[in-house]
Amino acid sequence: MARILGINIPDNKKVLYSLSYIYGVGLSSSALILKSAGIDPDKRTKDLNDDELNKVQKILERNYKVEGDLRREVGQNIKRLKEVGAWRGLRHSRRLPIHGRSKTNSRTIRGNVRKTMGSGRKSSSEKT
Repeated sequence: MARILGINIPDNKKVLYSLSYIYGVGLSSSALILKSAGIDPDKRTKDLNDDELNKVQKILERNYKVEGDLRREVGQNIKRLKEVGAWRGLRHSRRLPIHGRSKTNSRTIRGNVRKTMGSGRKSSSEKT
């Protein structure tokens, strides 16, 4: 397994997709990184040599904020919103969706808990 910035990226996938395993690198930025490093995006990760891996790592270190630094910055931004008392900060602190509906469409943050009356026929023990 290849390691870039302390992250194991999968060997059997194309480099374009395996770079997105690094926090802060998506498909579009992965394509830009490979283009500037001069690496074919269709190449498998296991076929990369050490020189190509070093090129990718240097580009990531120089131009992108990834992994720990990015997580720290996002955490600080959320903490700042909470301290200021902004609406988004309150929503973060209450573990509710930041944008949009919260009555019906917030399954991701509230969990898959559906508080409805159950449907169908009740068993005889529940009737009494």
